[in-house]
Amino acid sequence: MQLKTFTFNPFQENSYLLYDETKECVLIDAGCLFPQEEQALRQFISDNQLQVKHLLNTHLHIDHAFGNAFVANTYGVLPQAHADDEFLVGTMHQQAQLFGINYPFHTQSIGKYLNEGDTVTFGNTTLDVLHVPGHSPGSLCFYEPEAKALIAGDVLFSGSIGRTDLPGGNYNTLIRGIQKKLLTLPPETIVYCGHGPTTTIGEEKQYNPYL
Repeated sequence: MQLKTFTFNPFQENSYLLYDETKECVLIDAGCLFPQEEQALRQFISDNQLQVKHLLNTHLHIDHAFGNAFVANTYGVLPQAHADDEFLVGTMHQQAQLFGINYPFHTQSIGKYLNEGDTVTFGNTTLDVLHVPGHSPGSLCFYEPEAKALIAGDVLFSGSIGRTDLPGGNYNTLIRGIQKKLLTLPPETIVYCGHGPTTTIGEEKQYNPYL
């Protein structure tokens, strides 16, 4: 499995494109907001002759979902996310106003619900779905056990955790979920965060002051 990172929008959100030797790919968190960001994503997919099989969302805060409509319209794949985050789709423009984002964008409804224990397959690769609420009620992480790679969204960061003061957030729930479902993964697991640099489970288990 190969992974390409794009950093999009004013929130500096990390969007991840995962693909393997079959040229099938999944996009996790389409954060592209501006035309040049959409073009960068489209160009990479075209240059590498990739076929977009799934559009996944770790959660549905605006910075991770700005590009959902663009990807759905361009590649014919609808967003997949946890049902507990569906209420956020209807509040995206209010979210944007709250953070001073006035650039126009379209919202896109969820096409399929994902739950704890589900798997998402593309090419020869399978992702395990982990439900780790607390940053948002429906926050998901995607784990690829062969590569020991975790797409963590805003659940876990290098030296930090996701904020819990937004609607549906819960600090205690987040900590429990991280301890039970993430820190039990192999310590060498690479954590691809929703913002900022990568880290590893081992590093966070040993040094993260919140854990």
